[in-house]
Amino acid sequence: MAKDLELEKNSPDESEGKKSKGKRSKAKKQKKGIVKYFKDAKAEFKKVVWPTPKETTNNTVVVLIMCGLAALFVFGLDSLFGLLNGLLFH
Repeated sequence: MAKDLELEKNSPDESEGKKSKGKRSKAKKQKKGIVKYFKDAKAEFKKVVWPTPKETTNNTVVVLIMCGLAALFVFGLDSLFGLLNGLLFH
């Protein structure tokens, strides 16, 4: 129901007609849309909970450790398959 009221509020009056509205109204609507977009974006950025420097450091360390472990795992598989390839085909 609230959406219906909002749509009626934003819809053009029937008395004005579509022909009387020119490029100005489109430009105004587009300008209002852009301004609304940036206002909404600003409001969303205010809602973001930014991590503390300590949390960022801890998360960075965890990522580096996990990347190292993944690299070791891939290196181990590559070495194993290389060894098996050498034993089977040479």
